[in-house]
Amino acid sequence: MALRDLLYRAYERRLVASVGRSPESPHHVGVILDGNRRWARQSGLAAHAGHRRGADKIIDFLGWCEDAGVRVVTLYLLSTDNLRRDPDEVSELLGIIEDAVLGLVATGRWRVHPIGALHLLPAETAERLAAAAASTRDDGGLHVNVAIGYGGRQEIADAVRSLLRQEAAAGRTVEELAEVVTVDHIAEHLYTKGQPDPDLVIRTSGEQRLSGFLLWQSAHSEFYFCEALWPAFRRVDLLRALRAYAARERRYGS
Repeated sequence: MALRDLLYRAYERRLVASVGRSPESPHHVGVILDGNRRWARQSGLAAHAGHRRGADKIIDFLGWCEDAGVRVVTLYLLSTDNLRRDPDEVSELLGIIEDAVLGLVATGRWRVHPIGALHLLPAETAERLAAAAASTRDDGGLHVNVAIGYGGRQEIADAVRSLLRQEAAAGRTVEELAEVVTVDHIAEHLYTKGQPDPDLVIRTSGEQRLSGFLLWQSAHSEFYFCEALWPAFRRVDLLRALRAYAARERRYGS
């Protein structure tokens, strides 16, 4: 084994010992999996090779999260903006995402929950994702949200529409609803309803923006921006994020 590998393993063990399953570990981690195309370009490969390598990283990442005591992970796989890319690239990317989701299902380890405007996806893709979710409904372990065709503004708009339809069906007028509607009413109609908001949001590739990811839910989240491109993301990168999270004093907007 090369000296570099030995040093890496020693450093990883130190990080594991320092982080462990501490009370400060986040319960819900959101991840913006960025940098697949840049990694492919730097490696002299086609874009789809970067997406495929990034998809292959997901199962390892979820295992690392389990080891750290994380209970919910939300993976930002495809945004509503991504759907406006070249149709051939989108089709290829959707195929890679479908394979990745089916791979998660095949492990039998996690509950998989697609979130997003699935009606914007091809009907066959939406049906496969729904079937995947149904097949893992009774599985234990980590709860994995896969955000596909997702946009934070789209989610809030969908939540408000759902709330209005529910109240209209109950015979309540818009004026009556306006008098009583609360933040909690809207939260009950989000894609992630019933789940804890993310404690920690990680974005790879060095970009420092949310790109519409969990805009409502991340109001009090901690953020960690990592230079590593997603296909090159390592366990030590996650451990560094967890260490940084544990060192912060959460103020919840104060």
